Amino acid sequence: MHSNEVFPPIESIIPHRGTMLLVDAVTSCGDETLTARASVRADAWYADERGAMPAWIGIELMAQSVAAHVSLLAMRGGERARPGVLLGTRSYHAHASAFACGARLVIGVRQVLRSEEGHGAYECTIEHDGRRYADAVIKVFQPHDFQTFIEGSVSA
Repeated sequence: MHSNEVFPPIESIIPHRGTMLLVDAVTSCGDETLTARASVRADAWYADERGAMPAWIGIELMAQSVAAHVSLLAMRGGERARPGVLLGTRSYHAHASAFACGARLVIGVRQVLRSEEGHGAYECTIEHDGRRYADAVIKVFQPHDFQTFIEGSVSA
C-alpha cells in the first residue's frame, strides 16, 4: 500500500461508529506504518468549554489508528481483521493539555512488535501543523478467540 493510494471510508476499515468514531480517514499505509487524520470538533461529546479535545483522548485516536492498520493489512491479505483490545501504555506523553478546536490532527503509528499469539506494540504520535502534540508506545492484543477472551475477562 502506498501513500498515493485512495483508502476506503474509515467506517469500512474499523468497527467504531457514531460519536465513538474519532478518526476521519487513513492517508497512508505500509507494512509497518499508517497515517490517519482526525478533526477536533466543537460539537463533539469530548469538547471542553473552548471546543477543544482533552489531550487524554489522544490515546483513543492512537488505538483507532492502530486498529485501522491491522484491518487494512488483513484486507490486503483477503481476510477480515480479528477484533482486538487496547492493553494500555506506560508512556503517553501529551505536550499540551488539549488539542484546539478545529485542529486537523495527524496520527502516525509504527508497528514495533507483532507476535503469533496476537500481542503487538506500536509507536504512535499526534501532530498538528508539523508540531508534535503527543506520543506513546501502546500495546494491543488480538486474541484468536475474542468471545472466549471477553467472557474470561468478565468472569474473572
